[in-house]
Amino acid sequence: MEIVKNLLLVLHFVGLASLLGGFLVQMKPAVKTVNPAMLHGALTQLVTGVALVGVIEAIGEHELNYPKIMTKTAVLLVITGLVFVFRGRERVPTGVWGAIGGLTLLNIVLAVFW
Repeated sequence: MEIVKNLLLVLHFVGLASLLGGFLVQMKPAVKTVNPAMLHGALTQLVTGVALVGVIEAIGEHELNYPKIMTKTAVLLVITGLVFVFRGRERVPTGVWGAIGGLTLLNIVLAVFW
């Protein structure tokens, strides 16, 4: 079960890299878009995050911080919603694009410092 947990954690990091990388690629162009990397990264983070909580709970390794998990899940749901809604558009408002990146960074900060 430890291998499954570690594999899910690696996939969770891959989702984060895809989401953040997709955002950072859009920094230079004047016209912002939601690229497939952002969508797939957000969905990967969502699925692997939920699976990680289930596996860690099943292992009973340590006490989970449910307020942190729920906060991070709520932030990720907002990110996923924004990415999903704006995924097919040729132009994404800069504010929406900035919100996706800012919320992604917020989730990283919550993961590290909380």
